[in-house]
Order: sequence, then structure tokens, then C-alpha cells
Amino acid sequence: MNKKFAIFDMDGTLIDSMGYWNNLLEEFLRSKGVSEDITALIQQVKTMTVGQSCAMLAKRFPSLGNPRDFAESAGALMAKHYLEDIPVKAGVVEYLEKLKNQGVRMCVATITDHALLEVCFRRLGIDKYFEFTLSANECGKGKDDPEIYLAACAKFGSEPCDTAVFEDAPYALETAKKAGFYTVAVYDEGEENNWEKAKAAADEFIRDWKDSI
Repeated sequence: MNKKFAIFDMDGTLIDSMGYWNNLLEEFLRSKGVSEDITALIQQVKTMTVGQSCAMLAKRFPSLGNPRDFAESAGALMAKHYLEDIPVKAGVVEYLEKLKNQGVRMCVATITDHALLEVCFRRLGIDKYFEFTLSANECGKGKDDPEIYLAACAKFGSEPCDTAVFEDAPYALETAKKAGFYTVAVYDEGEENNWEKAKAAADEFIRDWKDSI
């Protein structure tokens, strides 16, 4: 990667958090005393938005609260993980240090809540590498739209062609690529089945951060 500017995704790219998200439903229901087999339920929720899944769960388990209760409780569980135990991916710190020494200006663009990003990055000691962070919640659009990447360019004062976007999700890489960015696919176990698709949407790919130092 030889660009002057770099935009990094957070979950699944810089930090190893996707396993926590994938296990969140089971963790949440077990914490509420649900002991039945929820394998089919977990598969069903994977195709839903957060709002849809919370509404469905509230209907399935009415004694546990309404959709808002579900969203707040699940959010609190994930916040605890960001604060306490989600790790940075091996090799990430060294890679960021390398780019910093090369004079690359860096930021983070994520769909995760900005407050969770801040507490997690401070704990991991990687906040110092980024000039600023952007959340899709603040931009009002997800990563199926290039707005968050273009907003980062505006803050940098850069052009897409001079800016690299690091992502693990194929759809986000495709969005950035179509908007003219240099794209770097980052491998994550949570996207194992989509790895070939991610590479197809990328100008460069990183299977293991340690190999890119």
C-alpha cells in the first residue's frame, strides 16, 4: 500500500470482534435464563437488521421485554466486551506504526457506535494512530453507500484515488472501489466464506497482518 491516506474499518479489520457479535444472541438469551436450543433462531437472525431481530425476539420471548429492552440489553453486553476483552488483531499495531513512520495519514470509518470505538481503542492503545474517527450512525448511511468514505476524504482534504480503504466485508470493498478508492481486503474468520469475493473487489489483500509488516 503506497497511498498517502488510509481509511480503516474497525470490526473484523483492526480488532477481532466478529466472534463476539456472532455469539451475542446466544450470550444474551442465556443471560436471561433461556435454555432451549436456539440454533435455528441464530440462523434466522443472521438475515435480519438489528431492529427486525429485536422485534422478533420480543415476540418470541415476551416475558423478557419489548424490542427496545432487547436492543439496550444486547448493546450493554457488547459494550462490556469492547471495554474489557475484545483484542486487537495480531500484527495490526506494527502495521499502523509502519504507516505512521511513512507519513501516511489515517482514520477509522465504522458502523459501530462512536463511543464504543473510543473506549476500545483507548484500552488497546491504538487511538493515537488515527487523526479522527467516523461512524456510519453519524453519516446516516451504511457502507452500501460511499458517503462515509467520501466524508473521510473531505476531512483529510484528499481524493479517493490517493486514499486506501481497508475492509473485511466484500460489500464495503465494492462500495469503496466503485467510488474510486484503492481497496485493501483484510481477512477475517467471520467472513471466511466471502474471502474470494472480498479479494475480487480489492486492489490488494492482507491474509495476515503479521505478513504485511
